[in-house]
Amino acid sequence: MTATTRNDTPIAIEGGGVELRMQDVGGEMTVAFVRFPQGTDMGPAMKGMPEDLCPCPHWGYLFKGRLKMRTQHGDEIYEAGQAFYWPPGHVPEALEDCEYIDFSPTKEFNDVVDHVKAQMG
Repeated sequence: MTATTRNDTPIAIEGGGVELRMQDVGGEMTVAFVRFPQGTDMGPAMKGMPEDLCPCPHWGYLFKGRLKMRTQHGDEIYEAGQAFYWPPGHVPEALEDCEYIDFSPTKEFNDVVDHVKAQMG
């Protein structure tokens, strides 16, 4: 598959207002449509990953909200209307209700999503 819409993309994680839809596009990259309600902190879900941080890079665009990205080098704030690159070594926290799209290497992202699902029990 080389194209998808949000509604056609399967839900990979859902609960507590969090929604992650993901689809492999082109074999090596995955597109993800993400919704985080205000207050969502992915820190607990990253426990057990290298340095308890997401090891996968992401390129994307924040459509709605404000998001704090915690890194080893300090926090960065992202706001609606910004395109972004998040290198490996980050944990997101939604300061407001957020919606974004990102593109990530498929294998690395699948490893992270599998870890998050295991943390959710």
